[in-house]
Amino acid sequence: MRSSSELAEIEEIKQLKARYFRGLDTKNWPEWRRVFTDDVEIIVDLAVSSGGGDGHPLPHPIGGDAFVAHISEMLRDMSTVHHGHMPEIALTGPETATGVWSMEDHVRQPDGRDMHGYGHYHEQYRRQDGDWRIARMHLTRLRLDFTGPWPEGEDAIVAQQKLSVPSQG
Repeated sequence: MRSSSELAEIEEIKQLKARYFRGLDTKNWPEWRRVFTDDVEIIVDLAVSSGGGDGHPLPHPIGGDAFVAHISEMLRDMSTVHHGHMPEIALTGPETATGVWSMEDHVRQPDGRDMHGYGHYHEQYRRQDGDWRIARMHLTRLRLDFTGPWPEGEDAIVAQQKLSVPSQG
């Protein structure tokens, strides 16, 4: 049985994830930045993945500042809705924890194309400056539904990557 202090730590991590979703969908980038460690590592699969493999992960910069700058630019003209459900959180040490969250997201492109995704966030948490933060996150996909003029098959993944990755020029 978990102690009241362990339950309080788990509740803090749940509140952290709630701030993640709210900050992302409201595009409150300074608040969203505060949910990540300075050296956060993020992996987001763009396709249905099998046990975390073959999910065509989107390349992201490492580190909280770089990641938030990248995502804020990528989502600038998009509307998003993210939900997290049924957290499985384990304290692995006094300053570390892991979690798995069932998730659902809707992303609407400015031209009306929609992506509706389902999957899991696989996360590692670490205390930084006294607060729980996300240190590593891997979003795996169970299902992706597209509406609007998305190309079929593998081309849809390539099209998403082109839309999602800023040019290096």
